[in-house]
Amino acid sequence: MVNEAELRDRTEDPVDFYCADGTGIAKGTLLKLSDARVVSAADSEGCVCAGIAAREKVANDGRTRIAVYQQGIFDMVASGAISVGSKLIAAGVNNQVKAGNAQSGAAIIGYALETATDGERIQVRLML
Repeated sequence: MVNEAELRDRTEDPVDFYCADGTGIAKGTLLKLSDARVVSAADSEGCVCAGIAAREKVANDGRTRIAVYQQGIFDMVASGAISVGSKLIAAGVNNQVKAGNAQSGAAIIGYALETATDGERIQVRLML
C-alpha cells in the first residue's frame, strides 16, 4: 500500500471492528466508520474515522473482523502544509492526513506532533 500509517508507539491494544468479507484492507490503512462498527478504507475527506488497520485483511478470506488501532503515535503522510499541534482529518486520498476543523468531532483523528510540508511523513498522535 502507498502511504501506509506506520506504528511508532503503541499506547493501547487494537479494538475489533467488522468489515465485509470481500474487502481487502492493507495494514496501516486509515479506516472510516460506516455503521454498527463496520469499517472500510477512508476514501473521503473528513469522513468519520474508526482508526488504523492493525493487520492486513485479505479479500474473500472468510474473515469479517479486523483489529483497529484507535490510539497511538503513527508516522503518516501529510496532504498539504500542517503546523505542529494542528487537528487532523482524513485527506480522502492516498491514505494521507490534512489539517482541518471538521464539523463532526468524530472526523478529527488526532493532532500533528511536528510541522510538515505536502507529501512529508510526520508523526501523528492518533486519538479517537
